Amino acid sequence: MNTWPGTAYPLGATFDGNGTNFAIFSEPADRVELCLFDQEGTETRIELTEVDAYVWHAYLPQVQPGQRYGYRVHGEYDPKSGKRMNAAKLLLDPYAKATCGSIDWDQSLFGYNFGDPDSQNNDDSARHMMLGVVINPYFDWAGDRSPRTPYASSVIYEAHVKGLTHLHPGIPEEIRGTYSAIAHPAIIEHLQKLGITAIELMPVHQFVNDSTLQEKGLSNYWGYNTLAFFAPQNTYSSSGELGQQVQEFKNMVRTLHLAGIEVILDVVYNHTAEGNHLGPTLSFKGIDNATYYRLVDGTPEYYMDYTGTGNSFNVRQPHSLQLIMDSLRYWVTEMHVDGFRFDLAAALAREFYDVDRLSTFFELVQQDPIVSQVKLIAEPWDVGPGGYQVGNFPPQWTEWNGKYRDTVRDFWRGEPSTLGEFASRITGSSDLYEHEGRRPVASINFVTAHDGFTLRDLVSYNEKHNEANGEDGKDGESNNGSYNFGVEGPTNDPGINELRGRQQRNFLATMLISQGVPMILHGDELGRTQQGNNNTYAQDNELSWVHWDEADQALIEFTAAVTRLRKEHPTFRRSRFFDGRPGTRGEGDPLNDIVWLQPDGNEMSAGDWDSGFGRAIGMYLNGAGIRGRDSRGEPITDRNFLILFNAGDDTVDFTLPPEEYSPEWEVVVDTAGEIADTAPRAPGSTVAAKPKTLIVLRAFVAPEVDTDHAIAASLSSLVASTPDDSTATPSEVRP
Repeated sequence: MNTWPGTAYPLGATFDGNGTNFAIFSEPADRVELCLFDQEGTETRIELTEVDAYVWHAYLPQVQPGQRYGYRVHGEYDPKSGKRMNAAKLLLDPYAKATCGSIDWDQSLFGYNFGDPDSQNNDDSARHMMLGVVINPYFDWAGDRSPRTPYASSVIYEAHVKGLTHLHPGIPEEIRGTYSAIAHPAIIEHLQKLGITAIELMPVHQFVNDSTLQEKGLSNYWGYNTLAFFAPQNTYSSSGELGQQVQEFKNMVRTLHLAGIEVILDVVYNHTAEGNHLGPTLSFKGIDNATYYRLVDGTPEYYMDYTGTGNSFNVRQPHSLQLIMDSLRYWVTEMHVDGFRFDLAAALAREFYDVDRLSTFFELVQQDPIVSQVKLIAEPWDVGPGGYQVGNFPPQWTEWNGKYRDTVRDFWRGEPSTLGEFASRITGSSDLYEHEGRRPVASINFVTAHDGFTLRDLVSYNEKHNEANGEDGKDGESNNGSYNFGVEGPTNDPGINELRGRQQRNFLATMLISQGVPMILHGDELGRTQQGNNNTYAQDNELSWVHWDEADQALIEFTAAVTRLRKEHPTFRRSRFFDGRPGTRGEGDPLNDIVWLQPDGNEMSAGDWDSGFGRAIGMYLNGAGIRGRDSRGEPITDRNFLILFNAGDDTVDFTLPPEEYSPEWEVVVDTAGEIADTAPRAPGSTVAAKPKTLIVLRAFVAPEVDTDHAIAASLSSLVASTPDDSTATPSEVRP
């Protein structure tokens, strides 16, 4: 094999149109061998003799895309001092752009003999390892441009590549569960109908299937077990795994962009699939263990674990930080993704011990001209001490607002003393974000996510039912903030089903009219159930997949209609926090931008918030001066809105406020499905809000021509013509 010196940058395997440059960083290595594999698995070893600043490199003019490869790193094996190099172990390139094959968990993949952690195992692991693949980086993007939807106009859809598409009858079987399926017209049309502007894909970085799950007949479905931060998951490819997965992923992104939909990736840089000191040696551990992982001070045989997975990535080391930043830039510049959601992001801020918002990682992101310009969403917690950091990330970041989720759940199930916090959460959580100069869009508002109950299960189960996971029900969160309305699981009781259906609409409508950025979990809009399992990380089967043939069409129409209402009225997506506070308006002063009302129509005073009154409230939104564009792109000045919340168990008669709020009102949303699209209502008249009901009224403007009441009609007629509850069995749901 002809070998030239090559270059130390870029790291990884880089095809330039003629040959391929290989470069890998390892500071403690004595020797490094590049291992090439042919189709029969025959290995050719090439020693890398050129090394610059601990980067070992070579250029091979004969190596073309599709070539499979790995590395063997020679050096000291002394786990007590944190060194775990062993040339018998074939290692995956940390910068591999594609991978082929899978891990089979053979004994040879481990640096020690089972049952004797202090021993050294020298079995060759090559036949049991995943391999890197040289890719062709060239792709015709055909003028691709990111939609770059502003945060305020964004509606995010959290989805799993396989789970969303594997059972869709409109997608050809040969591509279901793949990147091509996400780009299929059936999925895109559904997302567009819902008004989705960004799809947030659960992990698509190449991950590893855990041996402990395989032994139980399960698998790592969610994918939070990354091994290669540059490679798209090969099992999500319908076209092949010798680089074809990269082309397929790019085609998916291009197709979604053409449809006006951004692509956000859920990324897991906080840990890797190699686990703790008893885990396998697959890549980082055998290349430069102390550089890539946080080791315990004084006992470097062991790993710091802020993630609950056995190890934590070392974000205080320049080369590991470089890998993270190189990976982020690669996915933006080469794969054209539009943003990232960072799993357990607090762990990335632990440069030393505490979570530090001034850590090097945040500094690197802040100054990076590429990464700083895309959407950055933090899961603002980890499992380490002081790990819950909601509201504490730098101004450039947005956050999954866990307090929004918990408060909205508590309010609608009737928990006491939640009214004040509920008001704060649905208006953008200014208590969390305003002090840092951040805007309401810093809050990613969600009621459900992949981790926990689906929306349908949230209103159908009081307890988790995780028996299928094989952990005796000990896994998953026990405090779910759910309420089953008296029966655990499915029921034929029409009254309970009606309340469950209404409650699902309450959650969706609340989220979509809240200030901030709404995020919908895939399948919630069509009534997906996981049968009470709130931790389906290992359930790659029909328990987790979306059952399109059982979709609640009425709920889909409801979700689409309220999303359209949000899009057409900028009052629901303000760029700044509200100024109005209870009791701050003087006599004769104009109305504040927001006014909180008692059911009798009078403005709430500061003392009312602590009076024990807390399950029914009105919220007036002043649209004066709020400008935007309607669904046709025409400039508009928005109208006033009145939202009535009744989380109680009895009907509440709300009195509409005086004429200064609006001369007349029209009902555009009624989650009980009874009064939407009725005649305009005058100030001082009453609106009956049934138990567990949300009603949205809009300031009425007499139309110059026949108006289109499509939004209101979809909320009333569809709800009236189908069962209220998506927990009904398929035979009970009429099309």
